[in-house]
Amino acid sequence: MNKYAWLVYHKEYDAFLECLRSFGAVHIKSFRPTGELPVIRKLTSEDKRVKLQLDYLDTLLKSEEKREKDASGDPAIRHAGESIDPAAASASLQFPSREEGDKLLGKIENLRDELGKIHTALVSLEKDREIMSVWGDFAYDKIEKLREAGYVITFFSCQTSHYDTTWESKYNAFVINTVQPLTYFITITPSGMEIPVNADRVKMPLKDYKQICSETERENKRKEEAHAELLTTAHQSYGALKALKTDIENELAWNNALVQTKREADKKVMFLEGWIPDDKTAEMEKTLAGEGFYYRKIEITDEDVIPIKLRNNKFTKLFEPVTKLYSLPNYKELDPTPLFAPFFMFFFGLCLGDGGYGLLLIIASILLKRKGKENIKPVATLLLYFGVMTLVVGTVTGTFFGVSIIDMPGLSPVKNYFISNENLMIISLVIGFFHVIYAKFIAAIKIKIQRGLKYSLSAFAWIFVILSLACIFVLPMIHAELPKPVEYILYGIAVIGGAIALFYNTPDKNIFLNFGAGLWTTYNTVSGLVGDVLSYIRLYAIGLTSALLGGVFNSMAIDMTAEINPFIRWLPMLLILLVGHALNIGLSLISSLVHPLRLIYVEYYKNSEFEGGGLDYTPFRKL
Repeated sequence: MNKYAWLVYHKEYDAFLECLRSFGAVHIKSFRPTGELPVIRKLTSEDKRVKLQLDYLDTLLKSEEKREKDASGDPAIRHAGESIDPAAASASLQFPSREEGDKLLGKIENLRDELGKIHTALVSLEKDREIMSVWGDFAYDKIEKLREAGYVITFFSCQTSHYDTTWESKYNAFVINTVQPLTYFITITPSGMEIPVNADRVKMPLKDYKQICSETERENKRKEEAHAELLTTAHQSYGALKALKTDIENELAWNNALVQTKREADKKVMFLEGWIPDDKTAEMEKTLAGEGFYYRKIEITDEDVIPIKLRNNKFTKLFEPVTKLYSLPNYKELDPTPLFAPFFMFFFGLCLGDGGYGLLLIIASILLKRKGKENIKPVATLLLYFGVMTLVVGTVTGTFFGVSIIDMPGLSPVKNYFISNENLMIISLVIGFFHVIYAKFIAAIKIKIQRGLKYSLSAFAWIFVILSLACIFVLPMIHAELPKPVEYILYGIAVIGGAIALFYNTPDKNIFLNFGAGLWTTYNTVSGLVGDVLSYIRLYAIGLTSALLGGVFNSMAIDMTAEINPFIRWLPMLLILLVGHALNIGLSLISSLVHPLRLIYVEYYKNSEFEGGGLDYTPFRKL
């Protein structure tokens, strides 16, 4: 990134901003918060309002498309927001005025409010209908006539076992209905007479059954009409709303540029700063020089927050959402995306760990790539990589849909070539050790780039110390004896590395301060290394759990259907397998995403000394 400043006469500033926006590559430097400014707040509020209604219409249209597809069987699906009428669709793509947009939004909001009120009324009517269905169809006007004659009808319910037949003679009780375990009855008594029965009074609706049914029919008709009007509005106006949102976003960006402009020389000269990628610098200079605007490249200071534009290949670009989920790197450090991407994919495969599940992921990703929309295809590609890695891991560990293929008689000659669970645990720890050392190496490289070689010597020394001591003490545990000369060389490397780590960890300080800091670093490194490496045992544990659960569901399908007739046994077996493995895949997928994320964000980021806090590159351009 390059930092530039522009000085423009105030009468030409609008033309300058339009030129800058058309160029579309300048990230305007922010020196003033914009959230509290009235114009920004107003535009942000409008943008949220439009987005809310667009999301609703998008859901509505997708639901309608699905319904039409299911009804007709036509595989062709109309894209959300595409109008049925081509002329209306063409017109809807024009930018509406703010007044027209406000009216359109008001119409949609009113229709949604009306649908909400209708839904509330229908829920209330349904409750009343359920109450009245117990008592049957009767007219309230007859009850009113009895009241005028001095009699009151009271509605009761009680446990059927508590109903007392003496109430019939004492209080003129009549059983209306019995729906176990309740009995529903009424009493007809003179006005003012107390009715001390062991039963609950029922709060009756104010309408009779016919009225409730009539109102329900009327509300349903209103619902259909409002829904149809809303759907028509969605088809005709979706494009207009999208255009309105684009217009608001452009105005937001324009006003933000004005807010970040400093006014000098009695507000006659406008001063603006911004950032431009290296590959766009020459083009920008040529464009502005042709228009006669003054610019100057200025020096970048340590206080500057430089925007970040990640540059990755097709493979590593798929993992950029993982990086952005935590934080963008700052401008002075390495982009972690290509550095952790292969590990993340490998960790996912180890956690899922079943070749059959990997095969399902591959099939699902292929279908998504063929049938899904453009924004889904990167996710489908990432899913394909995950599926391939899971298939590889499942194959080498011998697990397919919870079945241990290692124990199959036909594979006994090659049984020793599969990785057992015990070996997988050791492999997980080895992977963890390698990944932690790899992260420390990345940290040393980062220090070398940022501060110079002498400041990174201590970080590199720790890597050599750890690797040397690991070879000396760990290799004999796995029966790999080192020749004595090699062992002495490794001891020498460890001693030299330890001396550098203890006495030269901060070149600018004296030897005694370095020694104290080195002792503290030694404690943190040793204790942290053990804990960090042990964290990777989760790769083994989660993969083992996935395989064991798959095996449990297989056993359930066999054992629970053992007594069923062989001709129909396959159906319950299939249901148990489908439900069980679907549940296992769902849980395993969550674990296979969450735990690799933890290993990256905690173990890797900590040991690689990832700082983060980068600002996303957002160029000023017209959408």
